Amino acid sequence: MVKSKNIPEDYPSDLPKRNISEFLAEKKAESFCEESQSNLIIAADTTVLVEGKILEKPVDSLDARRMLKELSGKYHEVITGVCLLHKDKKISFSDTTKVYFRDLSDAEIEHYVETYKPFDKAGSYGIQEWIGLVGITGIEGSYFNVMGLPIHRVYECLKEFFK
Repeated sequence: MVKSKNIPEDYPSDLPKRNISEFLAEKKAESFCEESQSNLIIAADTTVLVEGKILEKPVDSLDARRMLKELSGKYHEVITGVCLLHKDKKISFSDTTKVYFRDLSDAEIEHYVETYKPFDKAGSYGIQEWIGLVGITGIEGSYFNVMGLPIHRVYECLKEFFK
């Protein structure tokens, strides 16, 4: 079952950028602390890091266009933090994938933002959508991590979690 809560996605300003997604995944999991006594909670959060800067979810279409222009012709890192929580046991980790974009035209960016409305996605895009099919030239790491959940790592952690 998938559940979500509307919790603020804020973090300490001095937190290293590579740790933000794991911090937010833990925060999300802990918001379900009461339910973790009888259920396994799996929470995740994804951030995009380009040239040392975090790209979060866009606030509007103008912000989404700005982010996609910033990603155009460059590589960036997608970092997904995951937290497994059950009773008094918690395991957290993050996974990183490098994603390479070709140069995107203004028309392509406009089409994507208007058609797919990527306002709920870090970095303003979904790899599984049109922009991923036509704009991404390669990845180093897990495709599923870029989608928001590094399944291979979750599976390995679950095996350890219940030993």
